[in-house]
Amino acid sequence: MKKTALFLILSMVVLTFAGCGGAAEESNTIRIGTIAPTTGQVAVYGQAVDQAVRMAVKDVNAAGGLLDKQIELIGYDNKGDITESVNAFNRLVDNDGISVFIGAVISSTTLTIAPLAVEAGIPMISATATNLEITPVGDNIFRACFIDPYQGVVMAQFAAEELKAKRVGILFNTADDYSTGLADSFKAEFEAAGGTITNFEGYTGGQDKDFKSILTNVKTEAPDVLFLPDYYNTVSLIAEQAKELGIESILIGGDGWDGVLGVTDGAVEGAYYASHFAKDDPAENVQAFITEFEAETGEMPNSFSALGYDAAMIMIEAVQTAGSTDSDAVVAALQATDYEGITGHIQFDADGNPVKSISIIHVVNGVDTLYGKFDAK
Repeated sequence: MKKTALFLILSMVVLTFAGCGGAAEESNTIRIGTIAPTTGQVAVYGQAVDQAVRMAVKDVNAAGGLLDKQIELIGYDNKGDITESVNAFNRLVDNDGISVFIGAVISSTTLTIAPLAVEAGIPMISATATNLEITPVGDNIFRACFIDPYQGVVMAQFAAEELKAKRVGILFNTADDYSTGLADSFKAEFEAAGGTITNFEGYTGGQDKDFKSILTNVKTEAPDVLFLPDYYNTVSLIAEQAKELGIESILIGGDGWDGVLGVTDGAVEGAYYASHFAKDDPAENVQAFITEFEAETGEMPNSFSALGYDAAMIMIEAVQTAGSTDSDAVVAALQATDYEGITGHIQFDADGNPVKSISIIHVVNGVDTLYGKFDAK
């Protein structure tokens, strides 16, 4: 049976977000641990996930709790640091007695925690960590976000089938695993579909600011589509310089584009990019989530917020399905997940990675709009 985010429209109650061992008796609460970088260089990501996880727990507690008990969420700030993450997780297990764990946010800290969760026998789900090596660490490790190769495949299929592209150019950041991974998976899939890669050229992200040399090569080849698998700040520079050179190829990208309209406008008009979440998705649960999140935080949710809510609800529903916090039972329930979430319909593959749709965003009149939802074929 499909699980649905049932608690979105319920009234709010106060959630105790403990910073140390909880005061509630174990018999009266179910303790869930969470770790997120709410301060530090990646705090913008950690805060978004943290706010959404707390909101999910608040919703469930308002609806009567979990297994007839209230959830006690015990959270720590790891500042995006590996050592802080290890110390925080050990504290959650040894001192706080958590039953399940939601975290961490970025791949490096999540990859550090995963073996500890396996050793402790704690079911774990990350909302946003995309590194391929995380979930194979153990059968009890899951994630709510799609992995990088998956979106590369979907975007290649989108270019070939939806945009009818025959020839594609690819520019990628050789210094970044995210960018090179997307470039490689896109290239392999597009060529397998019979398409031609006209340009496959790298640059050094963070150092290169002038892309006109490689863009001139793109202009010479005039591909139907130009795939830019990088983060929004670099994408904006490339897009602006491509426009200056008069390149007419359709621009497309991955989920790293989220936020590009905040740093450029007309340069990405008409572009398409992959995302976990679309603010104009008409689905009732998505709009209810947006309304609630805005009321709770005063901010519009982003992809990290949506993934944080889904990760929390998936874990909570797994405990409910298991009927207890027994680790093996919860893991079995997670493996059988069939959940209609904010970021789409979610099931898990054998490695604990979600099988889900990707929202493709189309920039129209300077606004991110949902073009459609697509799955790998």
